[in-house]
Amino acid sequence: MNSTFLLSVAGGQVEWGDFLFYLLTFVILVALVKHFAWDSIAGMMDKRAEKIADDIDSAAKDRKKAAELAKKREAALKDSRAEASEIINNAKKSGEEQKSNIINGANEEATAMRERAEKDIAQQKEDALKGVKAQVAELSVEIASKVIQKELDPSGHKALVDSYIEGLGKQNETR
Repeated sequence: MNSTFLLSVAGGQVEWGDFLFYLLTFVILVALVKHFAWDSIAGMMDKRAEKIADDIDSAAKDRKKAAELAKKREAALKDSRAEASEIINNAKKSGEEQKSNIINGANEEATAMRERAEKDIAQQKEDALKGVKAQVAELSVEIASKVIQKELDPSGHKALVDSYIEGLGKQNETR
């Protein structure tokens, strides 16, 4: 073969026989490729183009879904933060109410205990006064009986009062 592909120039002229042979061979080759391989190659190329387009569409859908999911998660996170804040505030309020109730209950109980103690003290004071009155009455009767039994002079009267005072002191010590 010559160094040129389609046209060989020999002394400046075109060789039409070689040109027609090359042209006919090319047309036959194109017809064979079209008949045997073109449909399958075109089908493969179409399938590949469809697959790439589907992959691009799928990736776009996945990106869109991921963005929506991220927005939903963000909203859920905000909601959960708000809910947690509300739970904390409710717990604080409940704690304050319980604290107030406990303090009020303790104050009421202390007031009731103080009132009971004051009543008990008043009762014990009244009982002590009754006891002292009974003792005074007893001692008065005793003194009167001693006075009646014996006529007293001023020195005897002083001795009787002193013995009475000593008797009171001894009785108070025994109680």
